[in-house]
Amino acid sequence: MKKIIFIVVLIFSVVSENYGQRIKDIAYIGGENSEQVLGYGLIVGLSGTGDSHRSIFTVQSITSMLKRFGITVPQADLKTKNVAAVMVTATLNAYLKSGAKFDVNVSSLGDATSLLGGTLLMTPLSGINGNVYGYAQGSISVGGYDLSTPTGARVSKNQTLAGRIPRGGLLQTEASSAVLPTDEISVFLKDPDMTTSNNISNAINTKFGANTALASDPAEIKIKIPAEKQANMVGFLAELEGLTVVIDYAAKVVLNERTGTVVSGSNVKIQSVTITHGGLNLSIKSYPVISQPGAFSNGTTAVFNNLVPYASQDSTNTIAIQGASNVQEVAAALNSLKVSPKDIIAIFQALKEAGALIAELVII
Repeated sequence: MKKIIFIVVLIFSVVSENYGQRIKDIAYIGGENSEQVLGYGLIVGLSGTGDSHRSIFTVQSITSMLKRFGITVPQADLKTKNVAAVMVTATLNAYLKSGAKFDVNVSSLGDATSLLGGTLLMTPLSGINGNVYGYAQGSISVGGYDLSTPTGARVSKNQTLAGRIPRGGLLQTEASSAVLPTDEISVFLKDPDMTTSNNISNAINTKFGANTALASDPAEIKIKIPAEKQANMVGFLAELEGLTVVIDYAAKVVLNERTGTVVSGSNVKIQSVTITHGGLNLSIKSYPVISQPGAFSNGTTAVFNNLVPYASQDSTNTIAIQGASNVQEVAAALNSLKVSPKDIIAIFQALKEAGALIAELVII
């Protein structure tokens, strides 16, 4: 018996260039606070894929809802297979006004098998402070299907216990009283970095004049709004967000040992080093041994499966790398060894231990 494991590797080879990005894509303006809201609701209209009677909270919720309409039904008589209890979540933009619509996410809470085709009943959405900011309702959209037959056969695709209702939320109360600044603002980097913070500061000063911006730390850039721009803050912020700056990428190699994926950044370098690699092949062969009983012994035939392991060593390959200054040269050097993805991961780890890999090694 021989075991073969297939591992897939994905190596992106990119040109070692730094492309500019807009400030709005890599940073956000101070004061733009969002509010996360949460609610508990019911999905109806399911085709027998809802919660079973074991989900007591679903039965209690249906009973309470019907009482509001003047209908009293004993819980023992309720059949809930067309109804499912769900949690509804959303993130509200700080500048949304009353009456605005927003997307909501819906996730099953009980033992339903699918939310496909369901409709969310009106659900209040509240923040961590307990205030109700809006309501959600509408038909849920899931990105898959889950079909079962009475004989037990099943075919499914993607996740059907979570979905989304586009524009299904209606804001009643503004999440926060966000007000545009008038004389000074701060821009915060989503991924703090010294070089990128300095580049943003220089780009702003070049556009709006010297001493307009100052990078106070790797995450924050303080900006004094020019007097001539204060009358039109929206226009100034639009210009600010549209500025293109060069961001700095840290040299990283990310390894996923579960899938065999290797992703190498454009700034990765390898010092001069010699690599010797040889593969070890393991196989297990089966040699069945059959023992027949003697004549008239009333015995039974016995079978013993004798498993014998074998190991063989591939011929080793040795290459000398005179240094690699970009990801293309790194990929070419490793490809010359003609090794598997699993071996490439091991080689990267060995290069890091030897001090020849000029990059951060991240294993996920």
